[in-house]
Amino acid sequence: MPPISLYLHIPWCVRKCPYCDFNSHEGAGALPVDDYVAALAADLAADAHYTAGRRIDTVFFGGGTPSLFSPDAIGRILAAADRIVPFVSGAEITLEANPGTIEHGRFDGYRAAGINRVSFGVQSFDDAALRRIGRIHGADDARRAVREAQDAGLSNLNIDLMYALPQQGLDGALRDVAEAMALAPAHVSHYQLTLEPNTLFAARPPVLPDDDAAWTMQEACQDALAASGYAQYEVSAYARDGARCRHNLAYWSFADYLGVGAGAHGKLTLADSTVLRTKKAMLPRSYLDRAAAGQPFGSTEAVAREQLPFEFMLNALRRLDGYPVGDFSARTGLDDASIRAPLDAAFAREWLECAAGHVRATALGQRFLNDVIASFLP
Repeated sequence: MPPISLYLHIPWCVRKCPYCDFNSHEGAGALPVDDYVAALAADLAADAHYTAGRRIDTVFFGGGTPSLFSPDAIGRILAAADRIVPFVSGAEITLEANPGTIEHGRFDGYRAAGINRVSFGVQSFDDAALRRIGRIHGADDARRAVREAQDAGLSNLNIDLMYALPQQGLDGALRDVAEAMALAPAHVSHYQLTLEPNTLFAARPPVLPDDDAAWTMQEACQDALAASGYAQYEVSAYARDGARCRHNLAYWSFADYLGVGAGAHGKLTLADSTVLRTKKAMLPRSYLDRAAAGQPFGSTEAVAREQLPFEFMLNALRRLDGYPVGDFSARTGLDDASIRAPLDAAFAREWLECAAGHVRATALGQRFLNDVIASFLP
C-alpha cells in the first residue's frame, strides 16, 4: 500500500480573489468554527477505514484561508485527527496562510498547535500588482508575516509567487523573486497566472503578457532561483536542500490522501489495487448540515482501469526526476505493458528518457508536458 497523507480544507476567506477557482467562500460574520471542527473529525472518522492501518505521513491545511482559524481551533483539529488516524513521528504539517489575515504573535500559537510548515500566499511584492489581482494584503504585510513566522521558530516556510500578472514585465517578475530571496524561505512555489473557468477573471479577463513574454519570465526566474540555491524539482516548485514539500511529493508520486472538509478531494487505494476518488459536499452549509444529520459527507467513485495511466502520469511527470521504474505498476496494479505504446512513442520523440532508474521528461518534454501527459489518455 502506498504512503497516506491528510488534506484538510478550510473553505472560508476574507474576499474571493478574481483568479481563484478553488472551493472558497467569503465569510460573512462569525465563522462556525466549533461546528466545523467537529464536522472535520466526523468526516475523518468516516473515512478512517481506508487507511488500512497506515499512519499519516503529511498533513496540509488548504483553503480558502486556513489562517482565519485560530491556533486553538487548528490544535483541536490536529489532536482529533491524530486520535482517529495516528500521525507518524515527525509528520510534516503545513498551514496555508494569507499575509493579510495574520495577527501579531499568532505564529507561536500555530507552532504550539503542531504546525511545522507554513505556506504564504504572497503572489507578488508589488503593491500595484497585488491590487490588480485582488489581493487584500500589501508587500509590507507579506514581509512582516514571514519574519514573524521565522521569529516564532518556524523555519520551514514556503512563499507562493505568481508571474505573468496584468501589466507585469520581466523586471517586475525578477524583482518579486529577489524580494522573496531576501526573506530566505526554505521553499518557493512559482507559477503562471492563468485564467480559470468560472472565475471573475474568466468573465472579465485582464490583459496578460503573451505566451512568449511569460516563457521569458519563467526561464529568467528559474535561473534567478537556481543562482540563489533553490533547485527546481517540479513544474512550479523550488527548494533548498532537504526542504522539498513532502505533502506535494506524495500527490506527485500517486500516493494516497484522505480529503476532509467542504469540497475536499481524496485518492485512496484498496487492497485489490482499485483506486478510489472521493469528493465531499462543496458548500460549507451543506457540509455542516450533513454532519449534523449524520449523513455521508460526499461521494466515492472508482477510477476506471483504462484511465489510470493518464491519472498516474498527470502527477508523476510533473516531477523533474520523474518516477522510479516499477512505480507505475506498484501504484496502479497495471502491468507496464499497458503503457508500452505511449511510452515508446514519447521516447521516440525525445519527450521522455530513462535515466538513473527513473522515467522522466526531457527538457523538450517539459516544454510540451501537456502533450506528453495527454498521450496516455485511453
